[in-house]
Amino acid sequence: MTASAPPSVPLRSWMWLLISFLCAAGVWLYAQRVLIPYQMADAAAYNRPRGNLSDLYPRWIGARELLLHGRSPYSADVTREIQAGYYGRVLDPSRPADPKDQQAFAYPVYVVFWLAPILKAPFPVIERGFLYLLAALTTASSLLWLSLLRMRLSLIEKTMVAALTLGSLPAMQGLKLQQLSLLVAGLITIAILLLIHDYPIAAGLLFAFASIKPQLVALPLLWLAIWTLADLRRRYRWALSFIISMAIQMAAAEWYVPHWIPQFVRAVGEYRRYTGAISVAEVLVGPLPGALLELAALALLIRLCWSVRGQPRRSQAFASTTAVVLAFTVLLMPAFSVYNQVLLIPAVLLLARDRLALWNQGISLRVLSAVAAALVAWPWVSSTVLAGLSFGLPQATVERAWKLPFWMVFAAPVGVAAAALIYAWRQTFAASWQHRPS
Repeated sequence: MTASAPPSVPLRSWMWLLISFLCAAGVWLYAQRVLIPYQMADAAAYNRPRGNLSDLYPRWIGARELLLHGRSPYSADVTREIQAGYYGRVLDPSRPADPKDQQAFAYPVYVVFWLAPILKAPFPVIERGFLYLLAALTTASSLLWLSLLRMRLSLIEKTMVAALTLGSLPAMQGLKLQQLSLLVAGLITIAILLLIHDYPIAAGLLFAFASIKPQLVALPLLWLAIWTLADLRRRYRWALSFIISMAIQMAAAEWYVPHWIPQFVRAVGEYRRYTGAISVAEVLVGPLPGALLELAALALLIRLCWSVRGQPRRSQAFASTTAVVLAFTVLLMPAFSVYNQVLLIPAVLLLARDRLALWNQGISLRVLSAVAAALVAWPWVSSTVLAGLSFGLPQATVERAWKLPFWMVFAAPVGVAAAALIYAWRQTFAASWQHRPS
């Protein structure tokens, strides 16, 4: 009896895999051949400093100065030391071309406790290891969301998702800058996974750790608070773990830096002032209309969360609502940054999973989902085109178009969040959400 041959992989699957690798390579080639050369030329032209440009560095210096030398990480002296390493020299207010971002320590003090084990290692070694950690965590997060959303994909399709995740503009920028947002996004994903699989104590601990970036965990915690209060007797353990962990972190921080909370609040306020940080809605429609739009979006999101608060942790409603909440985190956070759009990945996967259902839910949702898909695809397409042109056109010509992949970065969170919310809203209030096949 002869064994049957394994099923062959369709040619179309190999073509899509090749396209995904091409798009991912295009984003990284664009960064190396267009974006970074432009930034270096611009810095040289205006005598603008460039140092290690690692987001981990200011936190590492702040932790080292506090734990090893007893100096407050919020102090002006520590800020100057951070600038000397981050930019290569201390910023000079008399030079108008110097960067506006002072790179002051604008994190909760308790982040230093998590950095304590690596304070005595050389920073270049830490930098390299942290880069690998962020790359692995970001890739794993996208694959974990496939499981959380119950997307049954082939190995080739999973490879495509991993490639497009690592080769996306937000992930590329986050990895280049070694942004802690990628770490927090990964921790949130793992915490949700642990919560779904009934490890609430560990989930609460990870959410406490993820609070080093409060603006990224505020909406997920609000959603989980609504969900928990719907069945407090069964769901309280993760919340208790989170509260105790936060209390320990904050008490330890107070011990090392008395009255650190007002200093942290002041540092955040100064950060928003000197960087001019505003939200997506404010960029698109202005401060007052943007604030009203944010309030309306938040009200709709809370209404959705309230409607599914009774769903069990293993339900599709729980995972899908979490994906929508993460998309709205990007939309509503007070300071917009491209790298934070890694939080859109779960909602993008949700829309991709249910693309046929979206297409059959009326012309308005069909158009909105198509627009969202185009906005998400634009950075891959434009980066790949620019990367290809960089091999044939003069460098100066290509560099003049460096902004092209960033054209849609403000609109993408709006499109994705709106499409995901409207789809979830219709599914929920049509009473069909709970009955999705698992």
